[in-house]
Amino acid sequence: MSKKKRAYNCQACGWQAAKWLGHCPDCGGWDTFVETLQISTPAMRQTQPGTTQSPLPLTEIVHDDAERLLTGIGEFDRALGGGIVRGSLVLIGGDPGIGKSTLLLQAARGLSRAHKGNSSAALYVSGEESASQLRMHAERLGLQNQNIHILTETSVTHICAQAEALRPDVLIIDSIQTVYTEHSTSTPGSVNQVRESTAQLMNLAKTHDLPVLIIGHVTKEGTIAGPRVMEHMVDTVLYFEGERHHCYRVLRAVKNRFGPTHEIGVFEMQSAGLMEVESPSELFLAERPPQASGSVVVASLEGTRPLLVELQALGSPNVFGNPRRVANGVDYQRLLLLLAVMEKRLGLPLQTNDVYVNVVGGLSLNEPAIDLGVVVAVASSLQDAVIDADLVVLGEIGLTGEVRAVGHVEARLREAAKLGFRRCLIPQANVQAASMVAGIKSIGIRTVSEALQMVLPPGPSISSLKERDRHVVASAPFRRRGGKTHDETYA
Repeated sequence: MSKKKRAYNCQACGWQAAKWLGHCPDCGGWDTFVETLQISTPAMRQTQPGTTQSPLPLTEIVHDDAERLLTGIGEFDRALGGGIVRGSLVLIGGDPGIGKSTLLLQAARGLSRAHKGNSSAALYVSGEESASQLRMHAERLGLQNQNIHILTETSVTHICAQAEALRPDVLIIDSIQTVYTEHSTSTPGSVNQVRESTAQLMNLAKTHDLPVLIIGHVTKEGTIAGPRVMEHMVDTVLYFEGERHHCYRVLRAVKNRFGPTHEIGVFEMQSAGLMEVESPSELFLAERPPQASGSVVVASLEGTRPLLVELQALGSPNVFGNPRRVANGVDYQRLLLLLAVMEKRLGLPLQTNDVYVNVVGGLSLNEPAIDLGVVVAVASSLQDAVIDADLVVLGEIGLTGEVRAVGHVEARLREAAKLGFRRCLIPQANVQAASMVAGIKSIGIRTVSEALQMVLPPGPSISSLKERDRHVVASAPFRRRGGKTHDETYA
C-alpha cells in the first residue's frame, strides 16, 4: 500500500525539510519552500525478477567499442568530446532564445543524413511547441527528413513507451521542466518532478542504450532550474553562453564523463540557424582597431582549444571620489585583485581613475593566464600608449607582483604564430618551452614592472612611478598624451 508524506522542498536547490522554512539553509534562498505530497510505493522499490547481477572482476567486463554518433556539426561534436556516446544522458542549458532548440534540430538533421536502418534517426519530443510550430521552425532551418519524428507529449511514461516502440538513434526532450511523471503529485517543473523525470529518462537511456538529449531552463542566476542533483545524474552538462545583442554563441562543457571538460564550440547565429565558427580566433580579432591604446591580445585556453581574443581596458579620470570598476567577460573579484597589485607594487594612482575592462565578442574568460593582459591593457589606457599589434601577452600574476608560469604555452603560441603574431610576452619560466615554437619570439619577464617596461614606450619608468606617486595630489589623474603628462600636479 502506498504511503503519503508531506514535505517542503526548496524550489532553487531541492533541499527538503519537514516544515516550512523562510530561509533555505543550503542555497540561502528566501521564500523558496513549497509544500509537496510524496507518495512512496514499496512495490516500486523492489528489484524485478531476473534483473539482479553478480559482481564481476574489472577485467571480465565487456567493453562496447561502438563508435560515437556524429551530428554533422563539428563544434557540437567537439563540445561533446567527439560525438554522442550511446546510452548517455546529456543536459543542455541556456538563456531563453539563445538557440538550444535550434541546435538540437540541426543536430537531428545531421544524424538523419548519416542514419542507416529502418528505425528513426531522432525522436524530438516537445512540451512547449505544437507539431505545426515545430514544422515551421524546421522549415526555416531547411530540415525536411522523414527519419525525424516529432512528438508533442509531456508524460514521461508515454514518452518512454513511444521511444521503446520507435527505437530511434537519439531521443531529444524539450524541455525537462515541461514533462511530468505519475510517480509524483507535484506540478511540472518542480523539484520532485524534475528529479523523478530525469531518473526515468536515465533508466531508459541505460537500459536501451539510447542517447537522450535534454534541454533545461536556467534561472536568473544562470544555473539550470531544478534540483542540483539533476546535474550529478546526467553524464554531460553543456551550457549555451552568449549575450542577446551578440551574434556569437559559445557551447561550453562543464561536465563530461566521456571527454574533456571546459571544451567549447563556437557558433554564429544567422537567419538560417546556427553556423559553425571553425577559426574563432580570426573572427574575434577581425575588427581590432589599429593604433588604439588599452587594446591587448591574450591567449586563453578553453578545454583543448587555444583562443586568441582582444582584451580592452579604459581608464578615465573620476571627479566624484568614488572610482568605478566594471568587468565584462572577466571575473570582477579578479579584476579588483589585479588593480590592487598595480596600486601597491607599481604605485599607479588608480584611486583617482575609473577602470573598465571588456573581452571583445561577448566571451567570458576565467583563466588566470589572462592576468598579465589585464594589467598591460589598463596601464596602456592610463598612459595612452599603444601596444604593438604583433604582440601576444599571457601570464598569471601573484600578489607580490611576480609573473607566474602558465600551462600549455606551446599550444597557445602555435595558434598565435598561425595568425601572424611575431612576439609574445610570457613568464620567464615558460621561455624554454616557448622556444620550441617556430615563427614567434619569446620575451621572458619575472615581475609586473618588468613587463610594463618592455611593452610601454619610453617615458617615466614604472620603477620610478611609486616614488613619484608619493608627491602626487590626490585629485590628479595619471595620463600621458603625446609623451607628456596630462594635468601634471607632481611636486
